[in-house]
Amino acid sequence: MEAEKRLSKAFLPPPDLTVSEWADQERVLSSESSAEPGRWQTSRTEYLRGIMDTFSAPEIHTVVVMSASQIGKTECLNCIIGYFMHYDPSPILVMQPTLEMAENWSKERLAPMLRDTPALKSLVKDPRSRDSGNTLLHKKFPGGSVSATGSNSPASLASRPIRVVLADEVDRYGASAGTEGDPVDLARKRTATFHNRKILLTSTPTIKELSRIEMAFLESDQRYYQVPCGECGKYQRLEWKHVKWEHGQPETAHYECCHCGEPWDESMRISAISKGKWIATKETRGIAGFHLHGLYSPWIPIAKAVDEFLKAKASPDTLKVFVNTYFGETWEDEGEQVDNTGLFNRREKYEAEVPDGVLVLTAGVDVQDDRLEFGVIGTGLEEETWQIDYKIIHGDPSTPQVWLDLLLAIKTIYKNKEGKGFRIQATCIDSGGHFTQTVYGFCKQNMRHRVFAIKGKGGEGVPIIGRPSRNNIGKIKLFPVGVDTTKSLIYRRLRILQPGPGYIHFPMGHDQEYFKQLTAEKIIITKHKGYPKKSFVKVRPRNEALDVMVYSMAAFHLLNIKKLEDLKAQMADTGTPKSRGRRLISQGINL
Repeated sequence: MEAEKRLSKAFLPPPDLTVSEWADQERVLSSESSAEPGRWQTSRTEYLRGIMDTFSAPEIHTVVVMSASQIGKTECLNCIIGYFMHYDPSPILVMQPTLEMAENWSKERLAPMLRDTPALKSLVKDPRSRDSGNTLLHKKFPGGSVSATGSNSPASLASRPIRVVLADEVDRYGASAGTEGDPVDLARKRTATFHNRKILLTSTPTIKELSRIEMAFLESDQRYYQVPCGECGKYQRLEWKHVKWEHGQPETAHYECCHCGEPWDESMRISAISKGKWIATKETRGIAGFHLHGLYSPWIPIAKAVDEFLKAKASPDTLKVFVNTYFGETWEDEGEQVDNTGLFNRREKYEAEVPDGVLVLTAGVDVQDDRLEFGVIGTGLEEETWQIDYKIIHGDPSTPQVWLDLLLAIKTIYKNKEGKGFRIQATCIDSGGHFTQTVYGFCKQNMRHRVFAIKGKGGEGVPIIGRPSRNNIGKIKLFPVGVDTTKSLIYRRLRILQPGPGYIHFPMGHDQEYFKQLTAEKIIITKHKGYPKKSFVKVRPRNEALDVMVYSMAAFHLLNIKKLEDLKAQMADTGTPKSRGRRLISQGINL
């Protein structure tokens, strides 16, 4: 009888209840996924009410949320799922950047919600029961289902019709799902047969002109959350320019009303947020867009945000992350190319082969038809970097002598001013040229020296070092290297003008040709199937110095050192890591 009631309910029109009302009545937050477990209260994050309730508005078919992190959007997404499972049964697709992330979301977010929210607990059968329809990535319930997938899984994006598509962190999606095309477009096409379709796109933004979420937001009605001042009562958007603090004292930080100048303490800020409202700045036309700054988060005090900002602005790398994840805004790179003359003029005379501050040496090797180009970098705290050595090993790479000379170079011991010796801890060799099998053989023979074969992989968002595979002729670990990602990192760091976090030092011995090669590429943005795509193109015929630095930095990231501070504490008198330091260095590569 109970099953018949649930089945008949699936074919009834949904009750006159908004998503936020459903959440306040039914949703329970789980201890594994929430800092505040227990009954859900939309009033705790009042700005989420307007986002959730657009899913109850028939005139809206697409919802775009461009936001800071730690703002509550993941739990907002889960409330939307719960609403459609319990009150408006539908086929639902949840899309994460990768299949692995989809599996983690299902285990860490969805499963606890289904377990702890009574209204949902009985809808999905125990996965151990026969014909339960309940797997990690697909869960059936009366009248619908929830499927989770990765944007890199084309088969999952082109199957059965879906009414509700929830695409999370879309700026981390690849340009194409395999060879099938843009993953968001593929998912959107699955909703075509539903007149009442609902599509959600959420993400923290990334790079200006490349950000998928920013493009979607600009096509929406561009809503901003405005809050009233407790003193003058006037509404305003919370903006960073109105955050004030005493120089060097983040603990003094507060917000000032943009109308009357009244300083707000934390309780006044939280109170203002609870009384806010969304205001659209463009015509809606079926697409509701929401932008959320980190200043709206009830979990991040302004003083803490200022402290993080002061630390982040020391380097373009960390500042970019702060702008993306706290401001909820895109990052705009400064120019397309780096000036080689400026780099040449800032060369330094090192006090020794290994300057003070260097903790670990890594190397990169570029293989050419008539030579090997070999470079060594030293990395210190907060990834301050020193170019240590650069040499060309002339000869035919098909002959043994060239590789013997390379091995001698890799085994070189470099000394600091106190005479302590430093060995190269990892070397990456490009295997994508004409001597692939020779590179494989050399790496296999010299694993004890941590010599690794790599293969460059272009594209925005590809990690600097990916998971290795053995699907190659040599049956060795072959590591993919995100060359565009690493070049972007290098170019951002070359623009840092003061020694410190991320700064790259160069010795006096480097000539003008080296710097011309290091800056031999520029960024261009083109359209690919209607979407912007960033790529690097050569503006000079030779770019070996840039490639070698890419491989040297990849070698450092391959080591996966968790804390350089710990490594510094564990360095022995010889400059070689002690046992714990060696464990720090070998984390992640399973030597």
